[in-house]
Amino acid sequence: MNEELEYAEMLEIPVETVTVRRKERKKREKEPDLQERLVEEVNEKLESEDPSYAESTPIARNAYEGKKNKTARRVIVGEFIAVCALCAAIFLTNIFLPNSAINTFVRGLFGNNNTEQADTRTYSEFTLSPVVNDTVEAELAVSETGVLSFTSQCSVYSPCAGTLSSVNGNAETGYTVEVKHSERFSSIISGLDYVYSGEGDEIRSNIPLGWSDGEGEVRVMFYEDGALLNCLKVDENTLAWS
Repeated sequence: MNEELEYAEMLEIPVETVTVRRKERKKREKEPDLQERLVEEVNEKLESEDPSYAESTPIARNAYEGKKNKTARRVIVGEFIAVCALCAAIFLTNIFLPNSAINTFVRGLFGNNNTEQADTRTYSEFTLSPVVNDTVEAELAVSETGVLSFTSQCSVYSPCAGTLSSVNGNAETGYTVEVKHSERFSSIISGLDYVYSGEGDEIRSNIPLGWSDGEGEVRVMFYEDGALLNCLKVDENTLAWS
């Protein structure tokens, strides 16, 4: 107020005539707090029917699917336990009962079945081939015990196809070879001066097995199950079973 009186005196206005009115200032209304405004806006939106602000509903789980998953887990665990029990049973029976039915079955599945693969043919199931070439003049003879023999300078052939299982002897005394035709039937040829094949080689009846220089006798013997066969006949250098 003093400022207004001083200003009136400067203008040479009588102070007594000056009426000073104080202008009341309007109080600023306190603005609502920001947090309160946000709460009010959210409440207004929740009360509205706008679907974007609709109250969320918890999703209920399907009880059947839960039971199904539990059942599947139980089945898997049961299968695992069964496999472990089977392996344990095979292991124990393999130690204490090696000839049990389950071990025989497993060996049949995973092992080599030698019985099925074995060649058990007998001598009568083989057709004999000439042991010398047709152009060779060699006199073939069969002894009373069934041993075939001849003396000639010629190539010597195996009477049947098979596998050369053994070669014995040397160049001075002559070579003796055994040809295995099956698990039961084999032939032994002795008196050879040369042998063209080695042990384990496949032998064919139309390919020479060895050579004879004609100075010594060549002998051919047939065996089945370890016994010497005496059922051979010769007809013009052709061999056959009697």
